[in-house]
Amino acid sequence: MNALEYVPVPAFEDNYIWVVSDGHHAVVVDPGEAAPVRAYLAKRGWRLSAILLTHHHQDHVGGVADLLNGQAVPVYGPAGEAIQHLTHRLKNGDHVTIAAPALEFSVLDVPGHTSGHIAYFQAADPRGTPHVFCGDTLFACGCGRLFEGTPAQMLASLDSLAALPGATEVHCAHEYTLSNIRFALACEPGNAELQAWRDTASELRARHVPTLPTTIAHERAVNPFLRADSPAIRVTLQEQLHEKVSDRLSAFTLMREWKNRFR
Repeated sequence: MNALEYVPVPAFEDNYIWVVSDGHHAVVVDPGEAAPVRAYLAKRGWRLSAILLTHHHQDHVGGVADLLNGQAVPVYGPAGEAIQHLTHRLKNGDHVTIAAPALEFSVLDVPGHTSGHIAYFQAADPRGTPHVFCGDTLFACGCGRLFEGTPAQMLASLDSLAALPGATEVHCAHEYTLSNIRFALACEPGNAELQAWRDTASELRARHVPTLPTTIAHERAVNPFLRADSPAIRVTLQEQLHEKVSDRLSAFTLMREWKNRFR
């Protein structure tokens, strides 16, 4: 089987539209705008074969109609959200099989950022590496804002992603890494792996290289929202916010609220 290529195509100010290709056909994930995708597919000589959507926000779905342009291309997305052009409505436990490029995904419900948000998990590419396309639920060193869901929903969603194999490559949809690292260091300043990641990510961005994909194992080590049970983070929250931190959910809730106003 041919190797697959996973490409983050930049869009807007900080979005990535992920394109997965076997060198001939391509699947596009969360195309918020069509022009950069069309240009990239034309440059590589790849043909669009399917579109995957994680949630209804415009910067993830806004380019679908233009990309389709009347073509009979399948469009997969969350069953619980009102999104135009969907041909396959998906919920937790569903499976997606695409012939070319040869891809199989299992669907995870990951509400929080939006009420119907889903993620796509590929258990293994031809080289044996797992991948997850998680939209705006999990970011490098961060997580999405809670626009429609509750802290309890988002924590459960992050727990389901954190339970994926450690080698899973995480294809999130925004280049928020440096600002997320600043907040993570405010939460856990003594985390040596996080300090090293700050230096690596800063060097990558100085060269205009994406910091993604990250991996689940890496996120478990550096992402404060996957580390709500860390004693060091709980001490920081109590000192900074003067709030009692009674359990993981209260730690997560306080962190997410703090991040909303963190500069």
